[in-house]
Amino acid sequence: MYKGEEVFTGIYKAPTTEPRMVRLLNIDGDEQADLTVHGGVDKAVYGFPFEHYSYYQEMLKQDSYEPGQFGENLTTGGMLESDVHIGDRYRVGEVVLEVSQPRSPCYKFAIKMGTAEALSVCINSAKTGFYFRVLNEGFIQSGDLIEVDYANVNAPTVEEVHRLYYLDKKNIVSLTRVAHCDSLAKVWRNEFKNRINKLSAKPGPQTDKTV
Repeated sequence: MYKGEEVFTGIYKAPTTEPRMVRLLNIDGDEQADLTVHGGVDKAVYGFPFEHYSYYQEMLKQDSYEPGQFGENLTTGGMLESDVHIGDRYRVGEVVLEVSQPRSPCYKFAIKMGTAEALSVCINSAKTGFYFRVLNEGFIQSGDLIEVDYANVNAPTVEEVHRLYYLDKKNIVSLTRVAHCDSLAKVWRNEFKNRINKLSAKPGPQTDKTV
């Protein structure tokens, strides 16, 4: 319940050691709940770096977290938003995942974390985790090695995309570069293109002319 209303969410996760089938739109037994804002090809699987757990504990003054605390399907190690590029591909056994976008935290994230402050911590730190699209289905299991299958090094990082969306909204040069990244989820590209159009349409500073 949230503010007296029932909330439909799949953000509450529990660790499992059993193999799970990764499909085009989700993972068996770990499907999205509210498909109006979650799920789809570009948000089939969500990964969150284990390295961020201690940061959130410190910032929010909370005790230790169990894996899955942030609603992630995969708790990763050695993959940070500043290093992971949009379009990077990772192989986990027979599964191939492609990074599609950062996370946009919503009020359900605040509910799960037990405080609205979690939203500002996530946005200001750019410690968001990242979504994947599934290029090759298959089984995965806790402890599987995540290997780089393709590094899209010329594409923006997850952190760069996040900062443009939330913190550096008028950087038209960077917005233009990111908007043309084909591997970025279409909804993000459209948002950046719309923002570019609005910024470009604004008149420049007016100067007085004396005859």
